[in-house]
Amino acid sequence: MIQTLLMPKKIWTKIKNLPEPTLLLLLSLVIGLFSGLAAVMLKYSIELVKDLLTNHMSIQAESLAYFLLPGTGMLLSMLFVRYLIKDNISHGVTRVLESISVSRSRIKPHNCYSSVISSALTIGFGGSVGAEAPIVYTGAAIGSNVGRSLGLNYRSVTLLVCCGAAAAIAGIFKAPLAGVLFCFEILLFNLTIGSIIPLLTASITATVVSSLIMGEGVSFASTTAPFLTSNIPYYLILGIACGFVSIFFIRTTLMMESRITRISNAYTRWAVSALALGTLILLFPPLYGEGYGSLTALLNNNVEGAVDSLIYASLSRNAWFIPVFFTAVLLFKVFAMSFTNAGGGVGGTFGPTLFMGGILGFVIARSFNLAGVTELPESNFALVGMAGLMAGVMKAPMTAIFLIAEITGGYQLLVPLIITSVCSFVTARGFEPYSIYTKRIAREGKLLTHDSDQAVLTLMKTSDVIENDFLTVKPHDSLEHLVRVVEESTRNLFPVTDSEGCLQGIVYLDDIRPVMFHRELYGNVLVYELMQRPMEYVFIEERMDSVMEKFERTGAWNLPVLDNEFHYMGFVSKSRILSAYREQLSQVSHE
Repeated sequence: MIQTLLMPKKIWTKIKNLPEPTLLLLLSLVIGLFSGLAAVMLKYSIELVKDLLTNHMSIQAESLAYFLLPGTGMLLSMLFVRYLIKDNISHGVTRVLESISVSRSRIKPHNCYSSVISSALTIGFGGSVGAEAPIVYTGAAIGSNVGRSLGLNYRSVTLLVCCGAAAAIAGIFKAPLAGVLFCFEILLFNLTIGSIIPLLTASITATVVSSLIMGEGVSFASTTAPFLTSNIPYYLILGIACGFVSIFFIRTTLMMESRITRISNAYTRWAVSALALGTLILLFPPLYGEGYGSLTALLNNNVEGAVDSLIYASLSRNAWFIPVFFTAVLLFKVFAMSFTNAGGGVGGTFGPTLFMGGILGFVIARSFNLAGVTELPESNFALVGMAGLMAGVMKAPMTAIFLIAEITGGYQLLVPLIITSVCSFVTARGFEPYSIYTKRIAREGKLLTHDSDQAVLTLMKTSDVIENDFLTVKPHDSLEHLVRVVEESTRNLFPVTDSEGCLQGIVYLDDIRPVMFHRELYGNVLVYELMQRPMEYVFIEERMDSVMEKFERTGAWNLPVLDNEFHYMGFVSKSRILSAYREQLSQVSHE
């Protein structure tokens, strides 16, 4: 095994036998180290690919590169995933949520590296997505596989998954507090005193690793002006605008990806997406790659550097061209991101959210300034807009506030960050209750919540509580045969199935007592005359909250379980479910 190659078996055994709090603290340190290294590796890989492809290009060659390179990166990423990984690794944060909710926090080992490679190809070649979701998936995979290799229970493995995700965010942004809040708000992880320490340890470790290798500067250098209370109404307007743009972001992204993925042939889907993406980037160069270069330029009042194109040189003389141009960039970024992901690229929505939020804040401030209404600090509004859109799209206002404060050094803008983030969150929540990450799986009832009862029911599977030691009979079996079955059984009900195994009814012991001792009826009475229709059916893949609702509605203590073809599988009992519920609750609850 891998662990025996890394250290002697005796040492490995001693580590496994450490007290649980000590073991989790030690593992969080290890996970933070490797997740931080993975974050640094991804950042450097993206920059390396980008530099190799675009350095020393003429303006004409650069324009052609904007059109061709993103599609090439998508193709390389698609081929890598399709033929080497052979798994779906897109939408990293959603995959982590799904693994916690559905797969008992099991994430495949290849995810420790596959998202790094594929997203480096996608973004390095100019794909219009972010690197944050892939690195979160990578960190979570590291945590999952470390925990599972030690045979830890679901609760501990889930904590380590969150440690990896928190460390990944902390490592890529050098923002340890935001990493912890990310787990609480976005991964829907129940924080307690016992879990905060490992999460902080992992986050701080990753931040230190990232800072030692990449330097201690903030991720986004910005030029900020002092906060003025007279600008509060405009920050409120920005917050409301962020809320509505968040709704547009979520719904358009899901709609676009759904439509593009209807193209069944992967290569046709790639070709359509690559052509559309290349055209958008050719027309609007800030859509190339993550867009952080243009965003940083706006944060430092370098508007010409943010436009990054000579195509519009003549138009830029018009003062209103800049806000109109960036409004178009804002709207088309959603489409560029969707084409990248649906066409075979691997990347996240985290980066595009920050990019669009920054542009929205700038556009609103520039528009008010040009209209002569007031004089607003455009770089401040760009910075605060990043938090506002993040709060609305991800439904994570605390993460948004402290992430932006940490990555820009903008703590002096904490008040407008709070105002805008809260307004955006409330506005978006009123129309769209789920985040971009949770909406995909909430429809399937697979989403864990902070409600412990609902979380336990989500984790429980009908297949885990089936009892199948019931003896079956056929509809045309005689009463004599039924009595012999009763003598052999320890149960008081008997499923009746046909020759194909489909359930026809149930015979209850209480119903046959009046006739079972009358031997003269043994040859005359058949099973189908004694059976009853079940009060309700349960299907093998049915959600547990639906199963409990059926028990509540019928008042039954046992219900038959069928597969999708209506074949009899066994029974679920209320007592077995309650026993499993108590066991699962002990796994979910944290002391």
